[in-house]
Amino acid sequence: MSTGTIVKVSGPLVIAEGMRDANMFDVVRVSEHRLIGEIIEMHGDRASIQVYEETAGLGTGEPVESTNDPLSVELGPGLIGSIFDGIQRPLEKIREKIGNNLSRGIEVPSLDRDKTWHFVPAKQAGDEVTGGEVLGTVQETDIVSHKIMLSPMQKGTVVALTEGDYTITDTIGTLKTDAGEVPLTLMQKWPVRRGRPYRKKLSPDLPLVTGQRVIDTLFPIAKGGVAAIPGPFGSGKTVTQHQLAKWAQADIVVYIGCGERGNEMTDVLNEFPELVDPNTGKSLMERTVLIANTSDMPVAAREASIYTGITIAEYFRDMGYCVALMADSTSRWAEALREMSGRLEEMPGEEGYPAYLGSRLAQFYERAGRVITLGSGEEGALSVIGAVSPPGGDISEPVSQATLRIVKVFWGLDSNLAYKRHFPAINWLTSYSLYADTLGAWFNKNVNPEWMTLRGKMMTLLSEEASLDEIVKLVGMDALSPTDRLKMEAARSIREDFLHQLAFHEVDTYSSLHKQYLMMKLVILYYEQSKEALERNADIETLAALPVREAIGRFKYVPEKDVDEEFDKVKATLAVQIDDACNREEE
Repeated sequence: MSTGTIVKVSGPLVIAEGMRDANMFDVVRVSEHRLIGEIIEMHGDRASIQVYEETAGLGTGEPVESTNDPLSVELGPGLIGSIFDGIQRPLEKIREKIGNNLSRGIEVPSLDRDKTWHFVPAKQAGDEVTGGEVLGTVQETDIVSHKIMLSPMQKGTVVALTEGDYTITDTIGTLKTDAGEVPLTLMQKWPVRRGRPYRKKLSPDLPLVTGQRVIDTLFPIAKGGVAAIPGPFGSGKTVTQHQLAKWAQADIVVYIGCGERGNEMTDVLNEFPELVDPNTGKSLMERTVLIANTSDMPVAAREASIYTGITIAEYFRDMGYCVALMADSTSRWAEALREMSGRLEEMPGEEGYPAYLGSRLAQFYERAGRVITLGSGEEGALSVIGAVSPPGGDISEPVSQATLRIVKVFWGLDSNLAYKRHFPAINWLTSYSLYADTLGAWFNKNVNPEWMTLRGKMMTLLSEEASLDEIVKLVGMDALSPTDRLKMEAARSIREDFLHQLAFHEVDTYSSLHKQYLMMKLVILYYEQSKEALERNADIETLAALPVREAIGRFKYVPEKDVDEEFDKVKATLAVQIDDACNREEE
């Protein structure tokens, strides 16, 4: 164990001498307070240490002790439903121990050492096992069956594996390896900066269905995909991520509050236990891991929170689960990188951010993916959705631009839409999804062969409305031809009846893909049949004021079980009213 002394303290950066035997990214304990830090630079026996706790009051000459282990997380039963800080300290346990104030240097194990779990083995004595293979299961919550896997670095022959009730440190069996017999426990450790291995990465050709129409229809994300939600303050980033956490077709949700305001994280902590998982009827917390690293916590710990979160997410992916990771927000992490880079006196890049900002973001996002896991060879997926908070909503700043070069889906939030109470405030003119064409074949095959055709027609109408809107602002609606007026009406229907979705409405909060198809179909039917009616000299004012448009607008509130019946009714009514409009003109 290497021990040195502090020679300089600069905010979260501590420089220590006499650390010749320490390694890069080793965890160290700083001063008598035993603050947690990580070595981020080595020059001879001089180590630059990023300290993840408040450094006020530290002085030169105080001891620094290296643990000779990299920053790692504990992985095992007890993760689900827990609330950790950025370095995986369990906040509930700390509160029970010392009260509401998080004091420095406190050492509490990440996972509960006293709680017992019932282990059911899936292997028996004599079985050959390799890294990642499932040794057995523990029923962690009503929803999650926690698979106890062999660490990816181990392989050997099972000597013994016994069913029973164990704590996470108890020996559940023995493994014979080349180096001799080793004990097996319910828990394993993994360094956070290293991605967990897998057998093979798969192409992103299955959608992550979210039930949010603007996402699933216009800008879909693939299972194992990466998306960014940039937007100014108050445009709905957090609410959108809450909706995705609740409704996305993911088995496990990992939510990282990275440098967000305390009140936003409090909302998450209060709401998630009360939210009901729509698939099981249980609390959403029974499949969620929360990592709370608020803006008043030490700035350096933001980086650790991002890596802690994605390592936990990879662990559940390795069990064959579909995991959704929400990072809110990566801008706060980038600000922490900027501060540390400045204190290390590195050459700054654009706007003071470090020159390696893009590569650090890429290292994080590249850990997403749909994979064939080690050992069991099951399919697991990890989708990453990162919120970006550009100052003033200006996405030309470095963090947004570096993120856009990496991610495949851009859901650009618009404060103007948010102020008009249009939710989700995803701007359909600036957003995009590079998965759309790949996933199109899946939608056409599994939902309806018309899916991509209807989507294309809707996108065309929305872009044509934007062009016509300029003319309307200059000379008014009356200057438009009847055909252009109809395009404006159809686009308004798409915006108000299809894209607008109420997060807090019991029916409208989630739309199945079948319902989304029927809604698209109705809006496009109205447009195409009205267009034919115009050719038969129908009046545009009559077509714009058809009573059936109210029924089309209210279709979003129809319960899932009644959508087919209601669709047939509205479609029949539309045909009758269009005919009436044409006949009225002919008379």
